[in-house]
Amino acid sequence: MSSIKNMKPFQTADGTRWGVEVQLPGSSSANVVFHHPDPGTSRKDRYARLEWRGPESADIVGHLDIAKIRAALSDAVVADLFKRSAPIGWGAPAFPPA
Repeated sequence: MSSIKNMKPFQTADGTRWGVEVQLPGSSSANVVFHHPDPGTSRKDRYARLEWRGPESADIVGHLDIAKIRAALSDAVVADLFKRSAPIGWGAPAFPPA
């Protein structure tokens, strides 16, 4: 998605209004990305891995439908994912490139 305005909104207790996007669907999981509203930086963005429990997850060569995942993201599910989310980038890599 190109704009945070087009994403599912999620507001944290501190009042920050995040944009929620589903990315990289696999056969049984997908990344849920929390985009920070500050357009000047992506360093505050976070992600969590959503494990899909539906019958589609048995098809190891298939890919989950992003629209179906997005529809299943209730406020409670998004809040739980945010609690266990991690920053996407920490800055410099931990190890120098080979």
